[in-house]
Amino acid sequence: MSTLPPIELVEGVDPVATPRRIALVRPDRRPAVRTTDEKYVMTFPNLILREVILFQLVVIGLALAAILFDAPLEGIANPLETPNPAKAPWYFLGLQELLHYFPPVVAGVLMPALVVIALVVIPYARINQTAGPLWEGAGPQRPLTLAAAGGAVVALFAAFRCWPIAVPTAGVLLAMFAARGGAGAGRVRRALTKVTLPEWIMVWFAIVATILTVIGTFFRGPGWSFVWPWTRAVAF
Repeated sequence: MSTLPPIELVEGVDPVATPRRIALVRPDRRPAVRTTDEKYVMTFPNLILREVILFQLVVIGLALAAILFDAPLEGIANPLETPNPAKAPWYFLGLQELLHYFPPVVAGVLMPALVVIALVVIPYARINQTAGPLWEGAGPQRPLTLAAAGGAVVALFAAFRCWPIAVPTAGVLLAMFAARGGAGAGRVRRALTKVTLPEWIMVWFAIVATILTVIGTFFRGPGWSFVWPWTRAVAF
């Protein structure tokens, strides 16, 4: 049984008439209230529930597309009649498109190997945990580094006349520098200032992969020549 501490007598104050406030705090609870956000969150339910919801939406979308549209299947394969051009599945058309610009070893071995190595190495970097806006607290070396790296990539692909990669790379690089000092500019530049470096890299990869796939699907005709979808094949 606990007892209350003795009341300190103050001259001119009735200790019986003076109310006292008593706060009961459980020993396993902190009396202070946290005012900062958690740096890490639990995988379940914060992430798993969102992934399940997105998975269900994708399944519903694919089911509706399968009901409304027929699959673009061709006739039965005939080994005596090889189609011209012989195209890979759509998810490999980007790599097949690179074969038009680079030697087979570079386009079919080195570039995919570099992508796989990057996917293996990136999770071990702390850039995703501490990433902020690209130009937030940037020193004078960051613009020079980005300009040198981006210029080298553009020059490399331009030397091989691989414009489907060189042009989007230059566009993303210009957008990155347009975001610098755009906090007080228009709505678009203010939105760009909040983009982090991993997001810029992901946007570049998605744009390049989409362009290569679209060109390989709709703009490559017999002999892998460049064609407009509504005209006959022309040299490229």
